[in-house]
Amino acid sequence: MTVTRSSDRAGLATALAELADRMDGTVVGPPDPEFDSVRRVWNGCVDRYPAAVVRCRSVPDVVAAVGLAREHDLPLSVRGGGHGLPGFATNDGGIVVDLSRMREIRVDPAARRAHVGGGALWGDVDAATAAHGLATPGGLVSTTGVAGLTLGGGIGWLSRRYGLACDNLVAAEVVTADGQVVRADDEHDPELMWGLRGGGGNFGVVTGLTFALHPVAEVTAGLALFPLDRAAEVVAFYREYVTGVPDDFRTLLSFLTAPPAAFVPPDLRDRPVVAVVGCHCGAAGEAQDLLAPLRALGPAADPFGPMPYPVWQTAFDAKVPAGRRYHFAGGYTSGCPDDLVGAVVEAVRARPSTASEFHLHQMGGAVARVGAEATAYPGRDAAFTFNVIGIWDDPADDGANQAWARDLARATARHGEGGGYVNFLTENQEALRDTYGARRYARLVELKRRYDPTNLFRLNQNIAP
Repeated sequence: MTVTRSSDRAGLATALAELADRMDGTVVGPPDPEFDSVRRVWNGCVDRYPAAVVRCRSVPDVVAAVGLAREHDLPLSVRGGGHGLPGFATNDGGIVVDLSRMREIRVDPAARRAHVGGGALWGDVDAATAAHGLATPGGLVSTTGVAGLTLGGGIGWLSRRYGLACDNLVAAEVVTADGQVVRADDEHDPELMWGLRGGGGNFGVVTGLTFALHPVAEVTAGLALFPLDRAAEVVAFYREYVTGVPDDFRTLLSFLTAPPAAFVPPDLRDRPVVAVVGCHCGAAGEAQDLLAPLRALGPAADPFGPMPYPVWQTAFDAKVPAGRRYHFAGGYTSGCPDDLVGAVVEAVRARPSTASEFHLHQMGGAVARVGAEATAYPGRDAAFTFNVIGIWDDPADDGANQAWARDLARATARHGEGGGYVNFLTENQEALRDTYGARRYARLVELKRRYDPTNLFRLNQNIAP
């Protein structure tokens, strides 16, 4: 345990007061009534008490907050959406650079570009770009932070057609560990740009991002539900089905509990099911043709239909609100063999929480057409990305649910290709070298040494210098 001397505490208190006086934003500390709410992050398992949350409104605010953490040798967290599973967006006794007030969005429809503040959420981006009939690939939940998801890669519903979020990142503004504000793009510091496309938050605070936009207005999306005892039949169909779908259609195979929704037959509500979930961003008529074989399989429920893309992006928000307890684990796999499916079905039946799920994300398409070494993101050749999703509410159930997620992840990993998607990792920092591969990891280390040689930005999926 580290003991902080009273002189150190007094010096920090003075520094925080001086920071508060000169910044555009605010400094929130333990005595403030809002501290308990602003210190919290999305994952309810994380309960930490920073010395202060610096709620920045401008880039100079960020520079000042980073400088204070550096000068006082304090843990430094960067919070955009706060959705990071391990809780890196907060800490004990350090500084949180909170970007949640830097959510401005500026859309240039002629250039098909969106300029996005570092604290924006994907729902902010979707709303602003949809006004022009445009979109860029984001995540699967609209409350996720743009920067964090993008820096880790950024799998989303449009990824097979338009690539990952990081593939659509064309420029970034970064505050580095020494307080410099740098611009990265393919002409200005292309090596830093390479690292930002999948290397996580290792190189600084990303205060602004520019994305390429694409024509997307209405999509055809939904899910086809089947009783869990049809899992083997559904998976056998799915394996063949997805080999022939075009890039406009992205699917995932989900093992979950059927919601008590009107579209679900009464005998399936609140029961374990398997679902084929999908989003088609092309012509509606083509989507109906693609759905015909799936519908011929006879799902118990089939609410696929046309809707605005931002509406689909919010479809699963209610399932994963801030404050629930989460433990995820994920990886890459080239297929979906029968014994993997058997392990998943057995695990779903034995879940300690009926809110927990297993997802198998279809990859390929535009994601696979980017060169393996063109960005820091690994896993370009994977056919699927799997995600074990532990969700529960009672802290007393932490051990059972975390063990369930770990056990199923280990069982699934036997069919995997090594490593994992960093945005799906709650733990396993030691696996990062395997995740990135030796050559890519060495390149990230060199970049880290250049921009953060003292590892000030270490509360992330950390690449140590």
